[in-house]
Amino acid sequence: MRVVAVAGAKGGVGKTAAAVNLAVIASAAGYRTLLWDLDPQGAATHCYRARAKVKGGASRLLGGKRDLQTYVRSTDHLRLDLLPADPSFRVVDTILSARRWPDRVIRKLLRSLDGSYDVVVLDCAPGLGVVTESILAASDVVVAPIIPAPLAVRSLDQLDEFVAEHRSGVPVVAFLSMLDERKVLHRQVLTQVRGDRRFALAAVPVSSAVERMGMEQVPAVVASPRNLAATAYRRLWAEVEERLGLERPAVTVVDLDIPEDGSPEVVDDAVAPGDEGAPRAEVP
Repeated sequence: MRVVAVAGAKGGVGKTAAAVNLAVIASAAGYRTLLWDLDPQGAATHCYRARAKVKGGASRLLGGKRDLQTYVRSTDHLRLDLLPADPSFRVVDTILSARRWPDRVIRKLLRSLDGSYDVVVLDCAPGLGVVTESILAASDVVVAPIIPAPLAVRSLDQLDEFVAEHRSGVPVVAFLSMLDERKVLHRQVLTQVRGDRRFALAAVPVSSAVERMGMEQVPAVVASPRNLAATAYRRLWAEVEERLGLERPAVTVVDLDIPEDGSPEVVDDAVAPGDEGAPRAEVP
């Protein structure tokens, strides 16, 4: 079982969108996948049409007295399960701080699922604290969305320092999120990070297909599989998959209506209505 943490110091950068879409891509590729929504806002839970509620709340779940599988729910997608969020996750830092070995809690809980899943995707709340320490101890790779802004890129340095301090050696795969190449600043940041080995080759453009997920409650790669953002998420998963050293299971792959060459075949909605002449956001 491999654990992918989608995390970062800042909120509002497309973290949940990445977790939701990477999880469904992994399951479509044949991996038994679990998405664990650790954000008290429960956005990932909402995107999969589930209620953000865990019986007994964070205290009981993190107490470890019940198998984690007890809290898992199925989704509408083959091989994809969900461990929903709960509003009480707001106090997870306090709960973990009271434990003797707080950094071991998440890893110990996930150990009970080994053998049930191939991939676990953790949608983490923004920030770097005790919960993030515990998540790092359980993770095989950290995926970090970065919006194309100088201060946001600086937040990646903070994440790197945090990882180096608490679990050196865990790879961090950053990617540009909400990229709009019509903006000069975004193009400048894109040029800046192209030589940075910490960044994935895939960059996710700004897209209403991603923004609509909260309303439609369907991952963008399912609702609009040929959208540029969906194509970027698939490329991002391919890079994460390689980092994890995963081998595709010999099972039926779910058809997400993906073109054989992986290229979009429709006009992407990254171009605003009435602005068809502007250059579209492209994946570098």
